[in-house]
Formats: sequence, structure tokens, C-alpha cells
Amino acid sequence: MRLGERLTSGRIVLAPGVYDALTALLAADAGAEAVYLSGASLAYTRFGRPDIGLVSMSEVADTIALIRDRVALPLIVDADTGFGNAMNVERTTRVFERMGASALQLEDQAFPKRCGHLEGKALVGAGEMAGKIRAACGARASPDTLVIARTDALAVEGYEPALERAEAYLEAGADVLFVEAPQSDEQLAGIARRFAGRVPLMANMVEGGRTPLHDAAALERLGYALVIFPGGIVRALAHTASAYYANLVATGSNAGFRDRMLDFAGLNAAIGTPAMLARAKTFQDES
Repeated sequence: MRLGERLTSGRIVLAPGVYDALTALLAADAGAEAVYLSGASLAYTRFGRPDIGLVSMSEVADTIALIRDRVALPLIVDADTGFGNAMNVERTTRVFERMGASALQLEDQAFPKRCGHLEGKALVGAGEMAGKIRAACGARASPDTLVIARTDALAVEGYEPALERAEAYLEAGADVLFVEAPQSDEQLAGIARRFAGRVPLMANMVEGGRTPLHDAAALERLGYALVIFPGGIVRALAHTASAYYANLVATGSNAGFRDRMLDFAGLNAAIGTPAMLARAKTFQDES
């Protein structure tokens, strides 16, 4: 089923956050229906830096291609601001779609952008953002490639202006709406009341962020069609990796960590080494 059809099925889509082909593969093996390539997670893992607009379009495009080469799941991509004006958005859309993106999320922050749950965000005008959405919709090669419009206006302009921006973005052609960082259950529910049944809605769950945390089933009951957990894998990895390195440095061995890690055979099984080696043999010259 295409992602757009799935988002109108009445059952919420849970998209775990990923940042490379390995995390996408592990999410797929766990049974995920879709994955979300998080720009923040790329900044965290590739640069060891915060999500403050440091990731470039080409770096995201390269990552999309690597993920698409490994997994066939619908891939929702954080396209930040589109990396420039509407003309840049056109190019970003063409490149990301060609690399294998199933959906592009565009936001209305001014550059340099920052994580939606950080302070100090600034916005472009609603008209400029609407133009970017029209540019993305016009540049995509297939109508199956979705355009997700995100507004960060709630933290900058307030709740009602955020809803008005979302209305404008829907009118501009957005396939999915994402009002970032609701600060209460009342705001989460109010967004759903305004738009549910008119357009699929996306929610973002960030541990320690501004939005109250809910599981997918609760968000489905409110009327949301898509929920992402974009940075959870990095927070889990950072926690585990810190403990791993501390143990290794303190003890000089991995022995105390063996029950919390894959061995060599286990890792090769997870990434499909036996199957790839067997496939390689089918291409060998029998003579």
C-alpha cells in the first residue's frame, strides 16, 4: 500500500526515527511500516552537534540513497527549510525523490533553523512558506511523493496563528500537516479537531520535549494519522554507548558488557552477511 493510502486508512502509522542504513534495517526487521530520516539525528551522529541548521542538502540526499539501497519501507525525510528559497525547494524535492524519499517534510522556520523543541526559533512569512509548498508539489515527479508541511509558529506566534498557518499550507497543496511542539493535551486535541478528516495529521514525540508524550494508539484516538519518534534511537544509543565506553575504559575488556551486545556472528546475521555471501557465489565463474 502506498504511504498516502495508508495515512487515510484510519490506522495510525508509527515511523521510528533513523539516521543511516543500519538503523533503518533494524527498524524494518522490528516490523516498522515506515521510517523517518531525522535531520536532528544526522546532526547528532555525523557531526556530534545539535540540530541548528548544520546539515546540508547533499548530506541528507546521500543518506537517503544509502537507506533506500538497503530497505524498501516508505521513507519520510526531514527536508528542514528546503535548504533555501522556493527554487531551492524545487531542487531539493527532485533530488530527494530521485534518491528514494517517499515524503518530504518542509518547515516554515527562517535559516538557520533549529530543533522544534529548542528556544529561539524564527519564521519566514506564511506566504513564503506557501510558495515553498507549491514549489515542492510542482517539482515532484510522482503524486505519490507526499509533501508534509510543518509549522513552528506555535512557539513563536501562538496557538491560533499556528492553526491559521496550517490552513494556508493546506490550501497551498500540502498532503500532510504537522503543527510542531503542542504544549498541552488540549492543544494536541484542538489541532486534531480542526483538521482531522480533512488532511492526515502528523505528531512528533520527543522525550524531554515540549509536547506531552502519548503512545501511537492514544494519538490515533485523537485523530492523528502519523507519529514519528525521530531522536529516540540516538538517545538510546548515546545512553548505551556511554555505558559501553565507560565499562571498556574502566575494565580493559568487553567481558562485562557481553550480555548487552551482539557478538560477531550475531551482527553478521542482523546485517545479512550469510545471504550476501551466498548470493555472491551465484555470480562466480564456474569454469
